[in-house]
Amino acid sequence: MLSRGRIELKSDDQLRSMDTAGSILSGALDAAVDAAAPGVTTGELNEVFAEYITARGAKPNFLNYHGFPGYICASVNEEVVHGIPGERVLQQGDVLKIDGGCIIDGWHSDSARTVILGSSEQGTADPEDERLSVITRAALWRGIAAFATAKHVGEIGEAVEDYVKSQPGAPLGILEEYVGHGIGSAMHMAPDVFNYSTGMKGAKIKPGMALAIEPMLVRGSIETDLLEDEWTVVTTDGARSSQWEHSVCRHRDGIWVLTAPDGGAADLEPLGIEPVPIP
Repeated sequence: MLSRGRIELKSDDQLRSMDTAGSILSGALDAAVDAAAPGVTTGELNEVFAEYITARGAKPNFLNYHGFPGYICASVNEEVVHGIPGERVLQQGDVLKIDGGCIIDGWHSDSARTVILGSSEQGTADPEDERLSVITRAALWRGIAAFATAKHVGEIGEAVEDYVKSQPGAPLGILEEYVGHGIGSAMHMAPDVFNYSTGMKGAKIKPGMALAIEPMLVRGSIETDLLEDEWTVVTTDGARSSQWEHSVCRHRDGIWVLTAPDGGAADLEPLGIEPVPIP
């Protein structure tokens, strides 16, 4: 899942189109998350997402991508990423990852969330699963905050890894085989955005760059297998996983989280970063 090619730098007008796509995607993920409950199938979540973006004039970018059959990826428990939505019925205590995207005027958005079906306070979810999701989400925002001031893309992975390693409790693994990526006129573009330190600076960050930053953490080994459907990635040891993702841009005046309704303000300001709307 590594990208190649020249890094695409977008104009402000193009970034605004991406922001529109990101806003629609954020609402679609809200709708899918709200619909996720025990007894609901992942296929039904796919339908909720599809209806939402279609009603707003957006096109899917996951559907038929290299033959993928869904509007979203719906990955449950040990399924890390690229789960095909279908007849699987969600259960109390499941760890669900919903990953989706859409296109407006040829410009792409991509974002993912983890949903825990239940609550440890009520005895219906594993507190270690909740911890996994909380740390993954927080690591995402550390990576986004690093993007706001970084000179090179490699600093994002360093920030993610530093945060994950600093957390008390059982160590969590950072998936290495699947990484973030550039995004714009296509869903997957250069540069690769690693979620760990590679010892390399990576591409130089310039205004007009847009990235999909998406740490994936596991409670066990980072080794994965591919199921017979040739899409669904699972942990080899059956350990549960979490994925959080946002599409983010750097423009001449600052950073803006394209798939967050407030541009990322609520999560970035406690980290000392103030997002700036696209001019």
